[in-house]
Amino acid sequence: MSRQDAPTFHVSSESFQDGAAVPPAQRSGKMRAGGQDESPQLGWTGAPAGTRSYAVTMFDPDAPGRGGFWHWAVLDLPAEVTSLPAGAGAEGGRLLPPGVKQLKNDAGFHGYLGAAPPPGHGPHRYIVTVHALDVDHSGLDAGTSPASLEARLSRHTLARATLTGIFERP
Repeated sequence: MSRQDAPTFHVSSESFQDGAAVPPAQRSGKMRAGGQDESPQLGWTGAPAGTRSYAVTMFDPDAPGRGGFWHWAVLDLPAEVTSLPAGAGAEGGRLLPPGVKQLKNDAGFHGYLGAAPPPGHGPHRYIVTVHALDVDHSGLDAGTSPASLEARLSRHTLARATLTGIFERP
């Protein structure tokens, strides 16, 4: 089954609603977008039977350049984990369960990078995806690029849940 035709389940966030503006806490401070680079709180339900682990990604398909921009990638979340607190994506991952990995985002560090479209580029979509996987561990290391993770996930995704935030800088 490819990622595109995977069934869906439900994800929500106390940080922002699906289709709503990304609040300042989830915007980037590192990239001068007036934010705090705090990953959103997430909770999910309804993953299919057979789910053995989860991965969480955040991707901006509207970023200039080739292939969009990866803001966050977390893998090897145990199947019993069905939520992440706000700030779990901090560098070092101290709020993540043991054994969970964060990959380098496209800014080059292991952790969450908040929304930061170029000024005047128009609205960008920040798509948070929770992938329910049929494997306990991805077999990937923390040096794997998020784009490579996405290709690997497509082979193991049982279902996915998405939440999209919008942000534009004038």
